[in-house]
Amino acid sequence: MATTRRIQACLNGARAKGFHPRLPVTPDQLAADAAACVASGAVALHIHPRDAEGAETLDPAAVGAAVTAVRRAAPGVHVSVSTGDWIEQDDARQLSCVRRWAGLPLLARPDEASVNLAERTAPAVIEALQEGGIGVEAGLASISDANRLLALGLLPGCRRVLVEMDDVEPAAAEAVAAGILALIGEGGPEHQLHGFGRSAWPMARRAAALGLMLRIGLEDMAELPDGSPAQDNAALVAAAMAL
Repeated sequence: MATTRRIQACLNGARAKGFHPRLPVTPDQLAADAAACVASGAVALHIHPRDAEGAETLDPAAVGAAVTAVRRAAPGVHVSVSTGDWIEQDDARQLSCVRRWAGLPLLARPDEASVNLAERTAPAVIEALQEGGIGVEAGLASISDANRLLALGLLPGCRRVLVEMDDVEPAAAEAVAAGILALIGEGGPEHQLHGFGRSAWPMARRAAALGLMLRIGLEDMAELPDGSPAQDNAALVAAAMAL
């Protein structure tokens, strides 16, 4: 039986403004890109909100503005944001910002947020998200990340597990991803598999073959499967739909 492909479009990530001519940064740019990606087949969206200077931020006002704009452009589609510790570069501020997201109006509040299990603050960030009613996307980039998630007993409370491979050779990415997937097992939260740079399209193909959610967008790559430059995020999503 055929299954519907589930693609999360990752619109900008930590990319600098000059990375790609169509990299969305402002709320209006994110909104326009979100609508185009959903029209191309994306069922979920992941964004990194920016401040007035274009720098990543976890500040509730900036997060709320970006999420509101995206949600209005793509109603009914779940919007995820990052909680990465590099964004604020201060553990206390990171946690303070995440906790204050719970006070945002529903229209401005993220549906989910990704948490990197390699980060020291991951358990506290996960607790803050859960207390605020925001779904947790647990980011696992290594076997040790997966073991930590399991040891902490946090897997059942997650909404999604992100098996995310770095910019490494595809064979190495495949080996680590297979090990993580074997550890976390089937069932439970939704599993997403994605890569970055060299591993991006190989992991997308692997996710499609396994029937897992895949993630595609300028956060992870700027080229189409044939190596040619992608016009924008929507073109990347369309290419993923055609895998």
